[in-house]
Amino acid sequence: MKKHKKITFCLIYLLRLIIIIYFANLIIDVQAEVVDRVVSEVNNDIITLYDLNQAVQPYISKIKKIGYSYEQERKMLYKVRNDILSKLIDEKLTQQEIKRLKITIDKNHIDGIIENVKTSNYLTDEELRKELAKEGLTLQQYRKQLEKQVLKTKLVNLVIKSKIIITKDEIKSYYENNKANYLGKKQYHLKAIIMKVPPFADNLEKQKILKKMELLHVQLKEGQPFESIANKYSEVSSSQNGGYIGIFELNELSSKLKNAIKNMKSKEFTSVIDTDQGYQILYVHDITKTPDKPVKQVTLSIEKKLLDKRIDNKFKLWLKKLRQKSHIRIIK
Repeated sequence: MKKHKKITFCLIYLLRLIIIIYFANLIIDVQAEVVDRVVSEVNNDIITLYDLNQAVQPYISKIKKIGYSYEQERKMLYKVRNDILSKLIDEKLTQQEIKRLKITIDKNHIDGIIENVKTSNYLTDEELRKELAKEGLTLQQYRKQLEKQVLKTKLVNLVIKSKIIITKDEIKSYYENNKANYLGKKQYHLKAIIMKVPPFADNLEKQKILKKMELLHVQLKEGQPFESIANKYSEVSSSQNGGYIGIFELNELSSKLKNAIKNMKSKEFTSVIDTDQGYQILYVHDITKTPDKPVKQVTLSIEKKLLDKRIDNKFKLWLKKLRQKSHIRIIK
């Protein structure tokens, strides 16, 4: 009797264990489905939730750092996920066309690109791997990215670029409509007297430095040579060269410095300017102008601009038509 009870107990225990394992596996299957399920069908291919999450992750980090309100952040994340999913669908369609047209890339070609990257950036193989790791990439993942880029370029060249012709008239028209971009630029040869303000200086200390600069400004107005004052008082290395700091176009200067000198003539100096570097007085030593660029000199760059724009527009149209004739199902 005792032996029979023991066998019965073992059977009940085994049955319970089987039930527990069954439901545990069921839970795991459900969780797996939630973690990685199909979010889109693209012809005979699929895009999984995992694929989407991987692509969205870098944008999520950036959005969360901005400091949106909960509602703004939720809307932004929703928009980004939809945009990225659309992009992944386009990539699938592109890959399918690459496969259909039998476009391939030689392994040695990718090796060559990687070697060029290392050479141009003075990197060893190990240093390249470390730089990629900072971006969250392995060398193998980087190779895959390069392969996709090269294959897409070959596809674009075949179905789009080969059918585009940029005429001389188009180049000439673009040049005439954008002539201001090809005129010579004013260049300002500048000297400066700079007195630095310590990072944690209080208002009293700042006022003392400002008064010193204003006294120097008075000396300049009285006719003292800018170079000699710069050599004696300026607190940067350029002071040893009469304050000479270089040649600049206006768009290379901060807004404060730009506004201070934009209407000045050669041999004039500014008032005292409060800048991030400290208090400054700028002197326009000379103003020169770079030569105008004739159409012949910029023909190739204009042709490339027009070609790139035309390729981009036509590729978007090509993708739109490809979407229309494809089976695309988005599963929310």
